[in-house]
Amino acid sequence: MTPEHPTTTGPHDLALDPPPGCPAHGRGPGGLHRLYGPGAEDLDDLYEQLREQHGPVAPVLLHDDVPMWVVLGHAENMHLVRTPSQFSRDSRIWTPLLDGAVKPDHPLMPHIAWQPICSHAEGDEHKRLRGAVTAAMATIDDRSVRRYIYRSTQRLVNRFCERGRAELVGQFAEHLPMAVMCHVIGMPEEYDDRMVQAARDALKGTETAIASHTYVMEALSRLTARRRADPQDDFTSHLIRDPAGLTDDEVREHLRLVLFAAYEATVNLLSNALRMVLTDPRFLAQLNGGQMTVPEAVEQSLWDEPPFSTVFAYFAKQDTELGGQRIRRGDGLLFAPAPGNVDPRIRPDLSANMQGNRAHLAFGGGPHECPGQDIGRAIADVGVDALLTRLPDVQLACAEEDLRWTTSIASRHLVELPVRFEPKPQQDVMVRPTHGALPPPRPVIPVSLDFTPASTAAPVAPPLATRLPPPGEPRPAATVPRPAPEPAPAPEPTPAWEPARRPNAWRRFLAWWRGY
Repeated sequence: MTPEHPTTTGPHDLALDPPPGCPAHGRGPGGLHRLYGPGAEDLDDLYEQLREQHGPVAPVLLHDDVPMWVVLGHAENMHLVRTPSQFSRDSRIWTPLLDGAVKPDHPLMPHIAWQPICSHAEGDEHKRLRGAVTAAMATIDDRSVRRYIYRSTQRLVNRFCERGRAELVGQFAEHLPMAVMCHVIGMPEEYDDRMVQAARDALKGTETAIASHTYVMEALSRLTARRRADPQDDFTSHLIRDPAGLTDDEVREHLRLVLFAAYEATVNLLSNALRMVLTDPRFLAQLNGGQMTVPEAVEQSLWDEPPFSTVFAYFAKQDTELGGQRIRRGDGLLFAPAPGNVDPRIRPDLSANMQGNRAHLAFGGGPHECPGQDIGRAIADVGVDALLTRLPDVQLACAEEDLRWTTSIASRHLVELPVRFEPKPQQDVMVRPTHGALPPPRPVIPVSLDFTPASTAAPVAPPLATRLPPPGEPRPAATVPRPAPEPAPAPEPTPAWEPARRPNAWRRFLAWWRGY
């Protein structure tokens, strides 16, 4: 986006903005809103102000007052990501970068800087790299992954189930995606608290972020070398063996992309879904009543709180127009799922249930649509379902208004989710989660293996009183007969053992789908 005002092309043209320095604004150069610093603490509210002032596409300023467009409309966001002939992910054509306005140490440079990965490539190179990633993704067995998610959930819940309290972001949501993704790419042995901490630290951009990033990359380098020498049936091995012929550097960079992007997105999705089912009365009642499934709750969360608020960035390849704004060649545009998902043109009533509607922007679209969205959904679906099965009485341990988030241009991250429940015993991680302790084993029913025919059985001797002496021998003297003993009460009949009723077809299908 160029600093000068383009000529008027509609009601939202920049030429209609008040002059720079207008005291009514308290904004940056050109009277533009900043997406950082004072006045940008509540970005959701700021996006609505921008929508009211400028329409579906609004001019804003990034750190160091670098100009950018933010796309607020749902239809405009879809056009942005689905029109590669007009908009590119290659930041090397971005005018502020070419002009030197974006310094190498810019806070958003890690997100914006061009990298030799499929999400930044175009044309034949994009097809080569993206084809290798999607082909490797296609080899992942969904049922096996779901089984692993169940078992990982069991392990995590076993850590705190006996205490009766937990903090579900730090003890569950930040761990489950990392455990699953390490398994998927082929390095389950690398998953531990240190790996989780390193990933969180690298993504937060703290003072130790570089060291944390190095720790993760060293693990990915070891994995790449190991699988190059000894391929297995995992994502990394299939990526290496793809006909596209990726180099070790390309393999490692795409592993980093998959691990970090999937991890950050799924942590936010899982945290948001857990908060929603614990606090939102629409789902709390419907889940308990069986009218709303966990996958539907997850999908509603993708509408209301997408894992990424905005995605850096797209760049105009030519002069064009979008949402009533004149976009010049080299302008940068933020793909913005958060404001796009609440566009009043498609959601006039934000309290309405979006059940069955997957037209949200949470996973992007077009040639750069998230290739791992099915894994993210599975982690959230299965993880929430298994946790609610283990802890059916779980409830929030603080007032909902006391929950806190950390907010950036890129995402909104729930800090903590404290919960309480009745203490539960640990369970075997290899079996399907249950509401309580595992039931005792079924008693063994003794079965006779004597198949001797009744006709060959030994004769039973008659009672002593009925025996007669042989002929010629004197019979015993008559005796006073003893009173006949009272018959013993007949024992109550033992109910016949019946085998357990076989689950119906739907339950058998669910058990198969979940890996049990």
